[in-house]
Formats: sequence, C-alpha cells, structure tokens
Amino acid sequence: MTGEYKRTIRSFVLRQGRISDAQQRAYDELLPRYSIDYQPEILDLSQIFQRQAPKILEIGFGMGTATAQIAAAMPHQDYLGVEVHTPGVGALMRLLDAEQLNNVRIIQHDAVEVLANMIAENSLDGVHIFFPDPWPKKRHHKRRLIKAPLVKLLASRLKVGSYVHLATDWQEYAEWMLEVLSAEAMLQNTAENYAVKPDYRPETKFERRGINLGHGVWDIVFRRAA
Repeated sequence: MTGEYKRTIRSFVLRQGRISDAQQRAYDELLPRYSIDYQPEILDLSQIFQRQAPKILEIGFGMGTATAQIAAAMPHQDYLGVEVHTPGVGALMRLLDAEQLNNVRIIQHDAVEVLANMIAENSLDGVHIFFPDPWPKKRHHKRRLIKAPLVKLLASRLKVGSYVHLATDWQEYAEWMLEVLSAEAMLQNTAENYAVKPDYRPETKFERRGINLGHGVWDIVFRRAA
C-alpha cells in the first residue's frame, strides 16, 4: 500500500441485500464493459477512457441514479465510481447501458484501498461523496468514512484547484465533515461554512422526500489549495 495510510476499520458493512433479476443480468453481461478489476497498481485513467478529459471520482454511488444523471449531463467529463454493493453496481451498469453512456467506469472494492493503491497523486479533477453512511451512534463513529487520514489521502490525489464535494442529510455528520475538512491544510473551503448545492448534483427522491418533511441537506465543497 502506498503512503502511510493503513486500513483497519471498514466504513461499510457488506450487506448485499436482494439483487433483482434485471440487476443480476446487467451485472453478469455488462461487467466486462464497465468495470475495472481492483489491483494495487496505479491506473492510467486517460488510457482507460481513451481520451484527455477531467476525471471525477465518486465514492459510494449507491444505486447509481445520480451518477448516471451527472454523467449524462456532463459528457465532457469522465467518472470513476467506487461501490462495494453488487445490487448498486448492477443497477448503475443497467442505467449506463440504457443511456449508452461511455464516460463511467466502476471499481467494486473498498474506496480507501482504491485511493491508496490505484489513484495517482495530483490526478483527479474532483471527488463526489454523496450521502455516505452517517453511522449516527457514537460508538460507531469510528466507522465513518470522512476522517482525517482519509481526507489527507483524498486531498493528495486531487490536482491543485480541484474540488471535493460532500453531501449529507445528517446535521451532526455535516458538522463533523466540515470540521475534518477544515483541519486539512491542503484544502480550502469554497464557502463560509456550507455551500449552495451545485447545479450538477441531482436531487434524489429520498432527498426530496426529506426536504418535504422539513429535513435539511448540507453540501460541503472544498478545493485543493496547495
């Protein structure tokens, strides 16, 4: 593993859940087209996508709806999605195939190990982490993805001037995220505290439902300053 980051506590529990017939079929048929196998070697993202274009990493894309929408709206950018859960991987590949999108690739593996071992320093134009598991119970906070070592690793993979965009619907986690990112010397907040939701991030049906119930959503956008 490159650098000093050592993975000890997972930020996820591998509950695969039920995979639908359509998701399983997409997974079986489309994996060679859209997936990249995990291996501890630095990727040449321009070679993988066969072009020079901005490269955005998304960590934990869930069922992939927002990922596919962003990729369709931003065809000039390439997206590397990292997700551990098979139903979500199958669901996203099905969406990519239906829309004939060729600017997304998927790695089904732990995101921290992908960042440490497969992503070159100063290579990414952006990182999206939308609605990660908040692990709300205090005894589970150690499982949270957004922690100082991960943020430092992530910042080192960004080009200077590139961004990391987080979103959460848990206020306490938003405060946690803001504190952790503010403490990283390589990053600088683009807002005084929380950012206005960028236009490129779609509003999910779950987010809309929460907003209608009076729940908040917090976007945090930092840029690599040095």
